[in-house]
Amino acid sequence: MVYYGQTSCEQDTERYLDVVKYVFSSYKKEVPLVINTMGWVKGDGLQLLIDIIRLLSPSHIVQMDVYDWKAMAPLTPEYVHLTPGLYTKGKQQAKCKQLGTAGAEHWGPLEQEEDASAPQYKLLYVHPEFPRAGVAGEARVHSSILRDMSILGYLGQLQSPDVGAVLPLHGLVPYQVPFSAVALRVVHTDVAPTHVMYAVNASWVGLCRIPGEIRCQAEGPVLLTQTPLCDCLGFGIVRGVDMEKKLYHVLTPVPPESLRLVNCLLLGNVAIPNCVLVGQQGVEGEIPYVTSDYNYSILGSGKLKKKHFKRREYAFDCDYT
Repeated sequence: MVYYGQTSCEQDTERYLDVVKYVFSSYKKEVPLVINTMGWVKGDGLQLLIDIIRLLSPSHIVQMDVYDWKAMAPLTPEYVHLTPGLYTKGKQQAKCKQLGTAGAEHWGPLEQEEDASAPQYKLLYVHPEFPRAGVAGEARVHSSILRDMSILGYLGQLQSPDVGAVLPLHGLVPYQVPFSAVALRVVHTDVAPTHVMYAVNASWVGLCRIPGEIRCQAEGPVLLTQTPLCDCLGFGIVRGVDMEKKLYHVLTPVPPESLRLVNCLLLGNVAIPNCVLVGQQGVEGEIPYVTSDYNYSILGSGKLKKKHFKRREYAFDCDYT
């Protein structure tokens, strides 16, 4: 598993392909492999999909049609072979040659030799019959809701198996991680070193393992200058940063035997569901990590829109069980 750190690959398609290659390199080909591709199939998304097909060489492709069937051509082997991808070139069609005959000129194609590079797979074309299949805009809303529910389910592993009250994040005991034990990297944007701790605090992070040892030459945190391509062992929340003791306080359900391998925290553009923060029970005074008194002139800061806290049709309460 690799932590890509964004919900869409539009801003960094090159790294996305590198991640796909890295994950696919561990496939032992002893069991069937099912690859679930994205729903981004227009423009650069279609070209990226063609790159992935060429890269992974599948034996079968299942293409689900949408209500607007003209939006995308059937991904036949011939189509993929000839169409350029985002980073790969398509095979040029054979040029025609002029054949001179008595009294007339005829045009005929060159004899094509069998191309070993042509993809060999079976296309299964499916037209879904359920209502509103493929309606534009709805998939992104649904994926956001499912992502929040998935995160809530993951955080549910922090709760006691005994049936009882759900403990808020500030009621759980975190791990203490020295600054010198892990390296930090913000994946999706550039953050000034002086503001990294503001970004990391109360954030969702990937718990990763990079090769080699972490070398700390200063008392501050270890910051990576490039995003590593490495294994992700799980996820956590940086519940706090102790600048005096130089400790990260991390909440995670990852077992201790796996945590011993973690030496890198990757912060991406995946947010903790808002209900986790605003729905904390038993808090007297201000809610931890939630404020309305903030200097929004700081670079990178921004307000959460009210609609993000509750959707009329899809509102749901935090339930870690």
